[in-house]
Amino acid sequence: MGSAWHYMRWGAPGYFGVLRRPFPPPQPGLRVWPRSPAMLLLPLLLEATLLRLGSSSHHPFYNGFYYNHIMNDKGSGQEKVVYFNGAKLIVDTPKDPVYSSSGTNVTLPCQYHYEPDQEAKRKIRIKWSKLRDDYTKEQDVLVAIGKTYVAFGNFQGRAHLRQAGRHEASLVISDVRLQDDGKYRCEVIDGLEDESDVVDLRLQGVVFPYQPPRGQYRLNFHEAERACQEQGAILATFNQLFQAWSEGLDWCNAGWLADGTVQYPIRLPRKPCGGLHLAPGIRSYGPRHRHLHRFDAFCFSSALRGEIFYLDHLAGMTLEEAKQSCQDAGAEIARVGHLYSAWKFLGLDRCDAGWLADGSVRYPIAKPRANCGPEEPGVRSFGFPSQGRFGVFCYKER
Repeated sequence: MGSAWHYMRWGAPGYFGVLRRPFPPPQPGLRVWPRSPAMLLLPLLLEATLLRLGSSSHHPFYNGFYYNHIMNDKGSGQEKVVYFNGAKLIVDTPKDPVYSSSGTNVTLPCQYHYEPDQEAKRKIRIKWSKLRDDYTKEQDVLVAIGKTYVAFGNFQGRAHLRQAGRHEASLVISDVRLQDDGKYRCEVIDGLEDESDVVDLRLQGVVFPYQPPRGQYRLNFHEAERACQEQGAILATFNQLFQAWSEGLDWCNAGWLADGTVQYPIRLPRKPCGGLHLAPGIRSYGPRHRHLHRFDAFCFSSALRGEIFYLDHLAGMTLEEAKQSCQDAGAEIARVGHLYSAWKFLGLDRCDAGWLADGSVRYPIAKPRANCGPEEPGVRSFGFPSQGRFGVFCYKER
């Protein structure tokens, strides 16, 4: 029996290579079974199937859009092949972060041009996406062709393109929310040509550690998310925690971050906080099980949309009396995130302890002084007293 050849094809011709090898000749003394006609046809059927998959009836790649819809202006249902004219598409965004705060409007700059320049008007598709810290896509924000655009998810009614110039692709986000902080990709698509760049939007805010009334290390990841939201905040990102550490935050209790990792910031190394031999920095436990493992939380809040004020009675108030007093004043009892934001951005300084919505008693100190706690500025806490009479911090939306 002469040597036969067979092969395996890993794709259509022109896309991938072909691996060929001969069947080894039969060894002496071994019986060779004849192959049936079906077995002989199997490699040919496999080749025909793969050739069809690689044919022009299928899109060679997919990047969020079917290109034949924008290349075929006549709408005849037939794909029109477009050959790029040799000009290079360039997308430009700022390398430095764009800073904003909650409740404001912000523009994420993005422009594009060609090298060499193209005078003819072209049909351009612009796509904005929000990214995770590892640059994978978290969600679609907006897609536009000309003056027609569609915004997605919680960006509906808040996002549009700035039409300030011929090669303008900048994104405008109104009523900025805490969740808007992060990286955004500006993608410009001209037929089969596709270029993009990234803009980093950072909200000016404050990171604070939080533990519930039940005590330390009682929150799984999902409970930590809810706890921050109930205090007018969200779980902090690593970048936000790092910024807080660089501004002086030192906290020896580990807490959840938005990416599901557990970390804590140390400015002054000490034995109970990772040991004396470690340099200052962010200590990390890495990713933890989001249901089983329990820690505290690091929350992030931005600028206030209202005002905080303090109320007191001569005899003080219980928690329920404090809530009622705020309502009588046309306000609500303040949350922990409100108090931290007022301390950080408005310089709120009061050496009188007051109730907050979670049942804790705290007070903000911007100018440290005698009888008002430690020598460093910060928000002091009396914990969650089960009884006692205090003033109250109220919050009123503008």
